[in-house]
Amino acid sequence: QVQLVESGGGLVQPGGSLRLSCTVSGTIFGIYMAWYRQAPGKQRELVARITTDRSTKYLDSVKGRFTISRDNVPGAVYLQMDSLKPEDKAVYYCNDYPSAWSWGQGTQVAVSS
Repeated sequence: QVQLVESGGGLVQPGGSLRLSCTVSGTIFGIYMAWYRQAPGKQRELVARITTDRSTKYLDSVKGRFTISRDNVPGAVYLQMDSLKPEDKAVYYCNDYPSAWSWGQGTQVAVSS
């Protein structure tokens, strides 16, 4: 059973930055990974994904502001979030892509002045 542990969330002002981390209980070598988020009252959405050769793809609303990266051994995925906006407020989760593993607890991101 793969375990996912997200961390790094918090409260920041608009324009601020956060770096989210996700540790995976095992290697992620050969696995596409992704970050997802769920805002209050909304469905979970794909924010960014990274392939095994580190090719990336982003949700249009975060392009140019967020950067996903990975370490295969030990398994870890990161999300650097810059120029944060109030609409980025959500609980952020990592998972493989497409999401087949059980979800972790997520990490809360809030953006407010």
